[in-house]
Amino acid sequence: MESTKETAAPEGPILCINNCGFFGSAATMNMCSKCHREMILKQENAKLAASSFDDIINGGGSGSDVGKDVVAADVIKAAAQPAAPVELNVVPLQACSDDSSSSQVPEVKAGPKRCSTCRKRVGLTGFNCKCGNLFCSAHRYSDKHECPFDYRGAGRDAIAKANPVVKAEKLDKI
Repeated sequence: MESTKETAAPEGPILCINNCGFFGSAATMNMCSKCHREMILKQENAKLAASSFDDIINGGGSGSDVGKDVVAADVIKAAAQPAAPVELNVVPLQACSDDSSSSQVPEVKAGPKRCSTCRKRVGLTGFNCKCGNLFCSAHRYSDKHECPFDYRGAGRDAIAKANPVVKAEKLDKI
């Protein structure tokens, strides 16, 4: 009877052998599922690295067939994925001239942002109006700066777009 107790599995839960705090099982070599998965991935990566190293050293002749199949599958997966679009920035070349200083274009320095009515500096606190101008807090409303934008017409257009006219067709009398 004592020999059966020694070979039987322990009755309590088994902690993971990596001391991660989760419970392991005999099917996963007393590891939790996460640690077991990481171990399997590390083994596969080591096999791939060894086979690719052998291919480099021996010229591709003595690598194992399993490693070649895995590498070939990776190549097929990479080829099946669509390529990312590449943006090209085209910079036009300037014509060569004898005077190099005249070919350089001076950069236009943007001045401080100012109110279109009182010319007060507004910086980051400026208000953009629908007429396209920038205003300070005192002139931000349309009645304070004589705004040429037609708010009434814009409102009518927005309502007309949001609420299309629905008419029923006329019925033919029998």
